[in-house]
Amino acid sequence: MPIATVNPANGETVKTYEAMGEEEIERRLQLAQATFRTYRTTAFAERARLLHRAADLLDEDQNDIARVMTTEMGKPVKQARAEAAKCAKAMRWYADNAQELLADEEPGASDVQDSGASHALVRYRPMGPVLAVMPWNFPLWQVVRFAAPALMAGNVGLLKHASNVPQTALYLEDLFHRAGFTEGCFQTLLVGSGAIDDILRDERVKAATLTGSEPAGRAVASTAGEMIKKTVLELGGSDPYIVMPSADIDRAAQVAVTARVQNNGQSCIAAKRFIVHTDVYDAFAERFVQGMRALKVGDPLDEETEIGPLASERGRADLEELVDDARRSGAQVLCGGERPDGDGWYYSPTVLTGITREMRVHREETFGPVATLYRAADLDEAVLIANDSPFGLSSNVWTEDETEVDRFVQDLEAGGVFVNGMTASHPAFPFGGVKRSGYGRELSGHGIREFCNITTVWHGA
Repeated sequence: MPIATVNPANGETVKTYEAMGEEEIERRLQLAQATFRTYRTTAFAERARLLHRAADLLDEDQNDIARVMTTEMGKPVKQARAEAAKCAKAMRWYADNAQELLADEEPGASDVQDSGASHALVRYRPMGPVLAVMPWNFPLWQVVRFAAPALMAGNVGLLKHASNVPQTALYLEDLFHRAGFTEGCFQTLLVGSGAIDDILRDERVKAATLTGSEPAGRAVASTAGEMIKKTVLELGGSDPYIVMPSADIDRAAQVAVTARVQNNGQSCIAAKRFIVHTDVYDAFAERFVQGMRALKVGDPLDEETEIGPLASERGRADLEELVDDARRSGAQVLCGGERPDGDGWYYSPTVLTGITREMRVHREETFGPVATLYRAADLDEAVLIANDSPFGLSSNVWTEDETEVDRFVQDLEAGGVFVNGMTASHPAFPFGGVKRSGYGRELSGHGIREFCNITTVWHGA
């Protein structure tokens, strides 16, 4: 895949970039290593000052960088602005909380005494340069939720961003540099995916984080495992959205539309499988389909647009294959199921029902505005359908019955359970999944500690 900005609203190539050669990659690896030696010793207050400055600059740049993101990957520009604002918020949260999150921990006095120590503590120390392999769907947020905690912990970052968002990738490097971070604290590597393996094998790179596809995760995890390097992986998701009879059906259906089509449906944590109790299935389905049909599809730079194009022509083709396979196997199309006329990589908001386990759409992630609708006879069947997936990123449940809530929290195989609301990420809460959705956690104290050397310090009596 060439490193280029290609506008998905019309298929036009806006700008292309040459991939960095081996000499430039080596220069940047040397710089990262040298910078880490000094940056790791900076005080939390200084790191926080720089990160606050980056947040302020991002707020100032919000409109401009939003248009860049929209042009590169097609998200509605209002959502792009919201993404930029969310990134600034996360930067400030880590700037304000990192010192406390990484404060020395003291074991209990009796345990210290029992160990034969006069005193002991646990200290969190930075690891070094961390490689971040990031996707195009949230081109700012995916990077910032790694970069903010990594920089506050005293690490330095090397970004290999998706090849279709090079302008956003370069903007991020420039943003941190303008904020006052030295050049080697955060660097963008304009390289293809073929360069990742060699970079990860380099002894100067101490760890890696990847958000992306399952095959990409396997490749990075395999190399990192061979090199015995820490990794955090956030891969695909096919999140269930369960609606029980006690739920507010109008509200559940309204939120369901947003939960499915946020970011043009290209979100790992978007609700994708809608599992509805049979007693309220018809009422929910009617409202949900009506809401999906009413969405405005169009130019993502138009402030009124709710659904823009998919990010790539290949992505749309993959989505069409899943829908066509389901249709051939007997699924019913309640709305959509086709590409609209005109330029760009658009796909109509779609709802499928009559899904069976043999259909690809039941097992694979639908990365676009396509929802699958299931009927469940009771809570047990709802849990069974929800867990019948190779993924386990997050989940949504709608019920006013606390006994049901407890059951879902206990039994759903997912990294999150969101009750009477849609899944969202926030810097204070850990984010990540189980099964083929990956391992490790981003955000919160759990996320900032992922790339720290957790060091036991013991003093003899």
